[in-house]
Amino acid sequence: MWTIFGQDHLLKRLEPSLKQRRQSHAYLLSGPSHVGKMALATNMCQAVNCLDGFGEPCGSCTQCTRIAQGHHSDIRILAPGQGEEGRSAKTMIGINEIKEALRRVHLNPYEGSTSVVIIDGAESMSDDGANALLKTLEEPPPQVMFLLLTANEDAVLPTVRSRCQTMILVPLPKDKMIERLVTDHQATPELAEQLFRLSRGCLGWAIGALENSQVLEQRQADLEKIKETLDAGLETRFTYANEVASLFGTDRDAAKDLLALWLRWWRDLLLIKEGAEEFLHNSDHADSLRNQASGLSTAEIVQFINRLMQTLSNLDSNVSPRLAMEVLMLNLPIEAGQV
Repeated sequence: MWTIFGQDHLLKRLEPSLKQRRQSHAYLLSGPSHVGKMALATNMCQAVNCLDGFGEPCGSCTQCTRIAQGHHSDIRILAPGQGEEGRSAKTMIGINEIKEALRRVHLNPYEGSTSVVIIDGAESMSDDGANALLKTLEEPPPQVMFLLLTANEDAVLPTVRSRCQTMILVPLPKDKMIERLVTDHQATPELAEQLFRLSRGCLGWAIGALENSQVLEQRQADLEKIKETLDAGLETRFTYANEVASLFGTDRDAAKDLLALWLRWWRDLLLIKEGAEEFLHNSDHADSLRNQASGLSTAEIVQFINRLMQTLSNLDSNVSPRLAMEVLMLNLPIEAGQV
């Protein structure tokens, strides 16, 4: 059975080819963080190796069980922070990792019927690594499937994208997420609605927040740090920039999630300026948002939103995190928190 939820439009595409064992050799799973890309990738690994399933994983055979537990020898996951030594290895998937994965897939599967390489953060592949992968995608060996996961499809090398079948995962609608959280995870309707708003429809984040109270506590701490930085001068802002850059070197996803929190804060400011407070993401900080918005023009807010989006794009292009963050702080309106 499929454990991925809310992506029926993709399962309808996948099941016929899986039933006929005519799946593509490469898929690009694209969507925001925590939307379910790894869950779908795991299900697809199970489906192509399942002993009992017909187009979908049974979830209970030895193949499905070992894949779910992360013990299957024919499933290899690549992500930033693995492999080579050095600072760049923390934020990139290097050529040595790609070459080792490609060497293995040219061997016959060891315990299943299909070898699968999952590249989690495909936009983080180095140029050399992406080009090495491209050669194999052009002439793939039999009994191999590549699953490239990305939150930024445009940052993946176009020639690599063109060799993959793209599958776009979408956030859940409000009613479906609330029903899921209340029915399966015993959340109150009020908490489920708050989690929907904070997760922007990404079920993985909402479930994580339910299971670990530190998720919401960390969000609160991050927002307080953002407000403190907005109220501060350049010296404090540069210190904050260095903190985020250091975080990017050790936990790329956490740093990008932090910048996404910045982006949602500034989009909330724009919503207030436009009289659309009912759509606020951070509605529990509405007073602080109104106070800050009163000291900024709509043009200043829009300009800084564009700066944030450019910074996220630059980080995906592997520019210096410290330089990118310092430039962002230099462009933060001086009056942003001084109202």
